[in-house]
Amino acid sequence: MTVDDTNSDDGAEPSSGPSVHSTPHHEVDHTAEPTDDPLAIRLESLILGADRRYTPFQAARTAGVSMDLASRFWRAMGFADIGQAKALTEADVLALRRLAGLVEAGLLSEPMAIQVARSTGQTTARLAEWQIDSFLAGLTEPPEPGMTRTEVTYPLIELLLPELQEFLVYVWRRQLAAATGRVVQTGDDEEMVDRRLAVGFADLVGFTRLTRRLEEEELGELVEAFETTSADLVAAHGGRLIKTLGDEVLFAADDAGTAGEIALRLVEAMAQDTTMPALRVGIAFGTVTTRMGDVFGTTVNLASRLTSIAPKDAVLVDGAFAAELIRNGDAPASEAEEAAAAAERARLVEIQGRPDGEPPPSTYRFGLQPMWQRPVRGLGVVEPWLLARRGKPST
Repeated sequence: MTVDDTNSDDGAEPSSGPSVHSTPHHEVDHTAEPTDDPLAIRLESLILGADRRYTPFQAARTAGVSMDLASRFWRAMGFADIGQAKALTEADVLALRRLAGLVEAGLLSEPMAIQVARSTGQTTARLAEWQIDSFLAGLTEPPEPGMTRTEVTYPLIELLLPELQEFLVYVWRRQLAAATGRVVQTGDDEEMVDRRLAVGFADLVGFTRLTRRLEEEELGELVEAFETTSADLVAAHGGRLIKTLGDEVLFAADDAGTAGEIALRLVEAMAQDTTMPALRVGIAFGTVTTRMGDVFGTTVNLASRLTSIAPKDAVLVDGAFAAELIRNGDAPASEAEEAAAAAERARLVEIQGRPDGEPPPSTYRFGLQPMWQRPVRGLGVVEPWLLARRGKPST
């Protein structure tokens, strides 16, 4: 829904200024027109809570926003050009007014307001598509012979809409509280943007071959099972799922121990599922730039490269990650150190006695095995470490 530089249908002239086409024409569908399907219009009115009333120019003028800024807001939110069709509502005017008000009040810069619009638009677009494809599409199957899907859709959405809206706001507030808490606990102001994190990729081995062998429905079920299991394990053990890429997931954690636990849990969970291919995980620790919920930088690239060279059903980590585990007491500095500690535990058993005759278990959560140094494309020579578990997994 993007304004253009034509006149509005009430004869008003656009204000002068730079062209509103702030992005190249080939990137936007300038021919898109709102639907005139009666049911689609009724559903749109139900979901938006208002009827079509404004052209893009009229909406911008009513909101007190230049067409140039309105165009950039709408494009950032992911809406296509609609020319000067009368397709916008009071809600569109209010959204423009709120964003512009935040800029005028000095609470957000204009580029930040555009970024807010873009991040919100991209996230909710994916959510809406998923809900329609995986949720509403199934529920709107006609419950009785002779009923059409269109006869079911409107009353169903009418019932679901307020509940889904409340749930969306609840989850967003919860996530915002968690993200804010992580930021304010950061001691260094610079780390609020460029933070030190453990970043991991988990990748299904041989997925390309599977796509040629499995039916589309089977492949979809496998991907969904993988993403669901990964998301649950990452969340349950204190990490954050950054994104899913079909056969690969990207996750992050504030400390190396948490990331190591998540990685090994993922490998163990997939190994127990006979329908799943093998999994390999690569993790790196270091400075990460975060933008719009995603992560970038050399640390992320290194984690991706480690994943590509990791053995099946194994976790490969970089030297910085290994050093962080050792520094926090989660792994021994060397196997010799662990052997000496084990000998000391055995000696204490002889002196103090132990009912079962077994020495106390290792105090370390993880073991590290150095691998051969190797060149990694774009990152020079790295020395990966194979991460393993010592003893039983923590609960």
